[in-house]
Amino acid sequence: MDIINVFGLCFMALILIPNILFAIRRKDGFLNYWYNKLVERIEQIGRFGCFAFMILNIPGTWFGWWSDEAFAVYLIVDTILVVLYCAVWAVCFRKNGMFRALALSILPSVLFLFSGIMSRSVLLILSALLFAPSHIVLSCQNVLHQPHPDAQNSAE
Repeated sequence: MDIINVFGLCFMALILIPNILFAIRRKDGFLNYWYNKLVERIEQIGRFGCFAFMILNIPGTWFGWWSDEAFAVYLIVDTILVVLYCAVWAVCFRKNGMFRALALSILPSVLFLFSGIMSRSVLLILSALLFAPSHIVLSCQNVLHQPHPDAQNSAE
């Protein structure tokens, strides 16, 4: 495989589609209820690393698949993870809760880490190890710290 992983590019494009649709429909953006600059920075470094190294195979840090069978497993599992991610987005688009937070943070985390392991990409594995815990923590903390919908009514 060349420096560009076309399959990784396709997987990235597919998981970005629901995020782009969300951004278009929610002009006000995503409300962040929990702030932790260190965790947010680690997540962003991991996120952009995962995006880059899902697509780019950097010589000396990427060693390719062990076999054709390993490559097939990579394609099958990544496809399942991407389909599940898009399905959760479709079902939970207007809902906000712990299930959505966990599913939409765990699925891409597993996708990135699994892809890194299967393709033997050191930089993707390291990026996924930064991204996964920080993204999951941020997602869950945002749910836990969001104001309860009944809080406004009880104040009146």
